Amino acid sequence: MAIHWTLGCDANDPGSLAEFWAQALGYEAEPGYDDPDGASIIDPDGIGPAIGFLRVPEGKSAKNRMHIDVRVAGEPPWDMVERAALIRAKVDELRSAGATFVREERYDDELGHVVMLDPEGNEFCVA
Repeated sequence: MAIHWTLGCDANDPGSLAEFWAQALGYEAEPGYDDPDGASIIDPDGIGPAIGFLRVPEGKSAKNRMHIDVRVAGEPPWDMVERAALIRAKVDELRSAGATFVREERYDDELGHVVMLDPEGNEFCVA
């Protein structure tokens, strides 16, 4: 049996970063979590892990050693044209929410994933 777990994240502004990731992942604020130096979001269906954000005094200083892949295209097999359209639509949505586009990665001339930065500069991918 799998163990329930929470992904813990450092943040300069936990509330804002939690709002961004809630939108990106379809999560919601954790009911009852009330901490001025933290925020927590949960999967409303109770399937995915919780994600906690805690205020830290220092800013991000290096590349992430671990990151989130936002998988909008579902599981294979894929219609590659439809998959690319889903990825690009999510990239546009996340740019509007404060993310920064970094680059597209292609595999055999097909869109593989898009590398982005969240509002605090943390790398993630949309696939």
